[in-house]
Amino acid sequence: MQANFLDRFSPYLLLVLAVLFWAGNFNLARAVNADLPPLGLSFWRWAVAALILLPFALPGMKRALPLARSHWKLVLALALLGVAGFNSLVYIGLQTTTVTNGVLLQSVTPVFTIVLAGVFLHEHSSFRQWAGVMVSLLGVLIIITHADIGLLQRLGFTSGDLWVLTASLDWACYTILLRKLPDGLKGLPVLGFTVALGALAILPLYVHESLTVRAMPFSQVSVLSVGYVAIFPSLLSYLFWNHATHRLGASRTGQFSHLMPVFGILLAVLFLGERLHPYHAAGIALAAAGLALTNWKRKR
Repeated sequence: MQANFLDRFSPYLLLVLAVLFWAGNFNLARAVNADLPPLGLSFWRWAVAALILLPFALPGMKRALPLARSHWKLVLALALLGVAGFNSLVYIGLQTTTVTNGVLLQSVTPVFTIVLAGVFLHEHSSFRQWAGVMVSLLGVLIIITHADIGLLQRLGFTSGDLWVLTASLDWACYTILLRKLPDGLKGLPVLGFTVALGALAILPLYVHESLTVRAMPFSQVSVLSVGYVAIFPSLLSYLFWNHATHRLGASRTGQFSHLMPVFGILLAVLFLGERLHPYHAAGIALAAAGLALTNWKRKR
């Protein structure tokens, strides 16, 4: 899926699909935390993703190799932040925190992104964009607290929450660095380089985990879990997110993190038989309104 092919699709559609796949990843990681070690899941996710991706990406990677060498610090930073760092931090955090707490903390990512984009990229964020962020965040809080804001005071926080919050800051840094990529590295080349380097970065940590904590089992659960996270929230989501960031900018793209709890609820309704309540509808409507407000352009 080269950049010119993805140009045929709306960047907003690509972002929605990316977050949808990541919402599935969040729920799956929490569901299998008792069966699969976090760094084992993270390593095999990217190792399998690399095996699938590299045959398609290698021609472009060879052409872009001189450019990658001249921007090696940027490529390495993207690999460490977006591939090795973010997912490992989330998987470690979900060992001791709930999905509810996790998606609540992930909702801070757009705020981090706007602030960092303003400082490092000089992307101007208007009052309307900040208002959109706050409206979306309010919708997220309504979903998570069941329209009872007092519930926030009763939520228990653990060390896992700090890991997930760190992951949110990590992802905001990754998103703004994407804007610094030269055109010759965009699309499959940078994805190939970052996936390969990210998997190598996780490898020593995975080996240490296997020797000192627990090894990654070979089972139906592990095979199906790795298969899902390698294809959908890894290859497709990253390709979609990276491409949309180049087209829309870091500040706008970051707002779509607010869709994470929205999709988390909808997936639970579809696949786990949970009920959709009025506060869900209110929260989803506010999250959508905030995104529309942030991304609305006035016509001259």
